[in-house]
Amino acid sequence: MMKISMKDTFYTGLMLFALFFGAGNLIFPPSLGFEAGENFGWAMIGFLITSVGLPILGVAAIAKSGDLSTITNRVHPIFAVGFTVITYLCLGPFLVIPRAGTTAYEMGIAPFITEGLTNHWLPLFLWTIIYFAIAFWLCMNPTKLFERIGKILTPIIIVLIALIFIQSLNQPIGDYGTPSETYMNNALFKGITDGYSTMDAMAALLFGSVIINAIRKKGITDSGIQTKLTIKAGMIAGFCLAIIYVMLSHLGASSQSLLQSAGNGGEILTAVTNHLFGNVGTLILGIIFILACLTTTVGLIASCGEYFSKVVPKLSYFSWTAILCLISMILANLGLNQIILFSSPILTAIYPLTIVIILLSFSHKYFKGYRSVYIGAIVGTAFISLVGSLKEIGFHLNFIMDLYSYIPLYNIGLGWIFPAIIGSFIGYLWGEKKLDGSYSVSQGNNH
Repeated sequence: MMKISMKDTFYTGLMLFALFFGAGNLIFPPSLGFEAGENFGWAMIGFLITSVGLPILGVAAIAKSGDLSTITNRVHPIFAVGFTVITYLCLGPFLVIPRAGTTAYEMGIAPFITEGLTNHWLPLFLWTIIYFAIAFWLCMNPTKLFERIGKILTPIIIVLIALIFIQSLNQPIGDYGTPSETYMNNALFKGITDGYSTMDAMAALLFGSVIINAIRKKGITDSGIQTKLTIKAGMIAGFCLAIIYVMLSHLGASSQSLLQSAGNGGEILTAVTNHLFGNVGTLILGIIFILACLTTTVGLIASCGEYFSKVVPKLSYFSWTAILCLISMILANLGLNQIILFSSPILTAIYPLTIVIILLSFSHKYFKGYRSVYIGAIVGTAFISLVGSLKEIGFHLNFIMDLYSYIPLYNIGLGWIFPAIIGSFIGYLWGEKKLDGSYSVSQGNNH
């Protein structure tokens, strides 16, 4: 049996960091810093809890359990299939992958083409062909992900972001500005909910499997060693994410003197890099966005390819990877606003469920693995998240929303926490009394 050296473990952690670090991870921290101003420290603490802490827990949960299907089966087999497929499709070809391809174009290519072509369909079409061809090539040999991403692409991303940060220290942009209204009094809690936007807790349930598969193909067959290496990689990735987020938030917090207002973090970073480096800043930022989007795209395609090749084994990993790249390329050219509009309600519904599943997987042994605890927590959470999803679709639910306003933390976007706890408690009592024949789903023994 082979062993992975400390050096390879470090590169595995860098690979995981790069898989997480996509366009959204570049955009949200500067926006947070810009809006939080002087309160960006508290906001960043909250942001790190959900954008770094939860993904690390998610990777560790997969490392301990094996894959997402194993964890979700603890709720119910039907739930496992539905939740897993929706998660893979949302993080894969129906939302995140095509969005990454288009974002890479808008930030890395569009600024360098003539104004007359920016609104034409041909440049984006040609770009997506090249982009997804490269992504397909990178996915063809999962073992090579160590070298291609962990050893090459990730260090480039980190060095370029560090270069911008160091230049901002040598050439200060400005003082931290006045916090916006939403960050004036609740910066910590606002930061917590802002961390959801990265969607990394969901992505962790996919990327954990990528890391485990890459480790296996290195010759590591012992499940205990696989788990330890995956958790170590998660901690390395989390540390890198935290450092980069702080750097990017600092840039945003000190940039209020450059912009009166900012629609997104991309505008903030563009203004900052142009201020610090002139026209060269546009090139630096474009390279960062292209590499960050590409590494995340590769990780998601590889994850989805591995999963769907197991669900439908008649099609190989190679075939599924080609299909995913083709679908993503088409959707990237059809208008992402409609895709996001369609997918946003689904994400609103399943993201709190993802957090609950991750947390339950870590407390599994403490409530004796009762299935009823999983069901109670999921049902309690779903009562809140599904209503929020229906509201986004356009259903008029004023009476229910008025009723929900009495739930603790609901007004700050965390209303699912209390129902999840109540549901878990009821599920535990149910399991203890054996009213549903509950059993430990980890051991299969009755309690």
